[in-house]
Amino acid sequence: MTLPRRSLLAGMAALPAPALAQGFPSRPIRLICPFAAGGSADASARQLAAPLSAVLGQPVVVENRPGGGATLGAQLVARAAPDGHTLLYGTPGPQIINPHLMRSLPYDPVRDFAPVSGYKRAPNLLAVHPSLGVSDVAGLIALARARPGQLSFASSGVGSSSHLAGEMLKFMAGIDITHVPYRGTGPAVTDLVAGTVSMALDTLSILLPPVRTGHLRALGVTTPERSPLVPEWPALAETLPGFDAAPFNYIAATGGTPPEIVLRLNQAIVGILSEPAYRARMEALGEEATPSTPEELAMTIARESARWKQVIEAAGIRIE
Repeated sequence: MTLPRRSLLAGMAALPAPALAQGFPSRPIRLICPFAAGGSADASARQLAAPLSAVLGQPVVVENRPGGGATLGAQLVARAAPDGHTLLYGTPGPQIINPHLMRSLPYDPVRDFAPVSGYKRAPNLLAVHPSLGVSDVAGLIALARARPGQLSFASSGVGSSSHLAGEMLKFMAGIDITHVPYRGTGPAVTDLVAGTVSMALDTLSILLPPVRTGHLRALGVTTPERSPLVPEWPALAETLPGFDAAPFNYIAATGGTPPEIVLRLNQAIVGILSEPAYRARMEALGEEATPSTPEELAMTIARESARWKQVIEAAGIRIE
């Protein structure tokens, strides 16, 4: 969706000249997506690119650089010139999860990046196969405790957000359920619908269709509170206080990028995310817009990193 340039620029026009980095951008901007084309991160990056180009007056080109659990794309941004012309479409992996999963990284997860703005939060949904016979989170926990090691949860791979959400459920509920990793979300959901695995905690947009058709049963969302997108389902935190496993995405620049440039990028992205039409499209995809200041984003990244470190260490997960 391309939003009218005039509406996107309306908020920018009122900004005083000193708030804008003079001469920026001077050439096309590269938005690095550290995953292959066709996935959720790629789709979101491309959705942002067009209106961001309209605001900044230069092409914003999405480049897919998959590999290394998102470290290859992140490394490219970390080593780019700190001038705002190379941006990272950030997911939890590069700065939050990988520092605790991997023994070494080709970049410093804090120093080598300049937070710009939050972008979205996509609630995960806990869905179970109807054959389990449970209708709420408390019932699922009771069943898992009665049958230790017999229930299983599917994920899109070791270290993925769906894997870590399942590990958080195990950790906070004190239950023993078996992790079954798949090569992607598609085959994981296929086996869940078939009853090969017991449950999954994955993105709302992926699990909602089989829930609506009755092939799966939804027990709750992984955001701290009920999601306005599906208010009929409780948050897992209502049963497990403090449960929060909804991955968020954000935009970061190369570490050392001048504050004036970071500010202009932030103002552009926040303006886009404030557009009702843009937010409505995100909500239709099961996503919540999460604009922020650079300072707020830095605090969120630090808080999320500390939280997931505890889960990863408790689960003993390590990727060599």
